[in-house]
Amino acid sequence: MKRTKARLAEVIMHYVDVDGGDLPVVLLHGWPQTSHEWRHVTPKLAPRHRIIAPDLRGLGDTTRPLDGYDSKSVAKDIAELVIQQLGIPRFHLVGHDWGGPTAFALACANPDAVATLTIIDVTLPGLGPDVSQGGKRWHHAFHMIEDLPEALVQGRERAYLTWFYREFCWQPNAIGPDDIDEYVRCYTQPGALRSGFAYYRNIPRNKDDNRALAASGFRLKMPVLAIGGGRTESRGRGNEPELSLREIADNVQGMVVADSGHFVPEEQPALLAKALIQHFTAVPR
Repeated sequence: MKRTKARLAEVIMHYVDVDGGDLPVVLLHGWPQTSHEWRHVTPKLAPRHRIIAPDLRGLGDTTRPLDGYDSKSVAKDIAELVIQQLGIPRFHLVGHDWGGPTAFALACANPDAVATLTIIDVTLPGLGPDVSQGGKRWHHAFHMIEDLPEALVQGRERAYLTWFYREFCWQPNAIGPDDIDEYVRCYTQPGALRSGFAYYRNIPRNKDDNRALAASGFRLKMPVLAIGGGRTESRGRGNEPELSLREIADNVQGMVVADSGHFVPEEQPALLAKALIQHFTAVPR
């Protein structure tokens, strides 16, 4: 496994690169996480595939510009890294949480490059079930407020983030103390809170972009796997990802992971890896 950085047009992107045999897999993380969230999934996929797991714009050890946190802009970073700099013309694409809308935007902009698409425990803003669940996900509205979340959370990052790792996670200790240390290390860096909250502040723009795309008649044609956590008490979304993707994709398979909350890659990595490998076989090698 290699950890390295690439200088892109607007960011210096940190990413994990693991050698493997077959068509590469690009893994996109969510908030409040980094590429570290794929630590258990990567070893299960790497014998078959090369793995590219970047830290998204503004998060992890990637640099933090002041703007460009809408899904289309973040997706451009990933396309620049994978297609242009690494020279990978075709790959499987997987996104969890905010990595999901980013993966969707990338697949829409580069449909010939994406062999399969997997979206994990998130809906597409503006398409299907409400991404904020009508306010049930209270932190969406809180994070969208300018400046206030930064003022209240700064200096209390561990307490604030740990609440999410505990309350959104059905499997106890799936995100352990060492993992929390790593996430807190990243989210206490200068500008990290602002960058993370900026993803939420772009929800209205993402909704407009996605609705306009659907209204144009655009449809995704590649095989799509839409996964939700089955434990709604731990904020798993159940079949909502599938319902959302069916609004704009023709070939959608839904899956609900029974004993998982929101953090499927960390709660059920073996089950997820098995489902991904099976999904990847939906296209010729």
